[in-house]
Amino acid sequence: MMQTRTEAQKYTGIWPVMLTPFSERREIDWGSLEKLVDWYLDAGVHGLFAACQSSEMFFLSDGEARQLVRFIVEKVDGRVPVVASGHTASGISQQQEQLNAMCETGIDGQILISNRLALAGEPDSQVLASLQQLTAALPKEIDLGIYECPYPFKRLLSDEVVAWCASSGRYTFIKDTCCSLPVIERRLSLSQGSRLHLANANSQTLLASLQAGCQAYSGVMANFHPALYVWLFEHWRAEPEKAAQLADYLSTAALVENLDYPVCAKFYQQQIGNFSSIACRSKNSQSYPESFYPETINSMLRLGEMLQIHLQL
Repeated sequence: MMQTRTEAQKYTGIWPVMLTPFSERREIDWGSLEKLVDWYLDAGVHGLFAACQSSEMFFLSDGEARQLVRFIVEKVDGRVPVVASGHTASGISQQQEQLNAMCETGIDGQILISNRLALAGEPDSQVLASLQQLTAALPKEIDLGIYECPYPFKRLLSDEVVAWCASSGRYTFIKDTCCSLPVIERRLSLSQGSRLHLANANSQTLLASLQAGCQAYSGVMANFHPALYVWLFEHWRAEPEKAAQLADYLSTAALVENLDYPVCAKFYQQQIGNFSSIACRSKNSQSYPESFYPETINSMLRLGEMLQIHLQL
């Protein structure tokens, strides 16, 4: 069922960073991807972020990334908005071609990667110059966003860049990975009254950021228990005590991200019948089932199920 949301609500809520299922031959597993999309939507998520780092976008060809995103857009069929990145090229001219081609897949928003805008040693002024050049080269009917992707290195956005994005009228979505509540609060102030929405990727600061005015969550843990994040987003005001207890659990559970992600998420998706394989291109997943990680993941999820019953969510 299609969600009825206003333009101001379009980029709010829970936005999973989508996994890419692969077969054992490391080819995209379209049947598993179809199950994954249904699973996200059944959990009540408000949007999907495709062709991102969790999708192993740096290990997809441009053609594969576009095919992946088209498949997702067609499967979603307008039920929730879809944004995508696939922004992996180094040269600005290559990036323009790559991003414009992705804009033709039917997405609602094109997400730029902050570390593509300048080399690691270059100043923030170069980031802004690249951003302005790319923005001018992209179709005006496509909403734009930026993701502070930590691979191959993390480049956090300066206040000047955030303010420019807010004032431009083109930018609607920042996937924030600063993991700092004071920085988030400053960015919220800089974007106040604009179309720009801040999507926190960090579970540990999530509830406090929502209380401060943050409008969305777009993090890896929505690949394990998206429905719990949906509940938190939709009920934290009305049921603050339950929200605080749930946030404590989600904050602690999010530490499993360090257990060989995205392999651990693909293991879980295999356990629930969505994925046929835990194969990755970004990491070697062959030894994973023999490690202690799978049982840790199972324990984390069992605790979440018990908490859900206890809180009557």
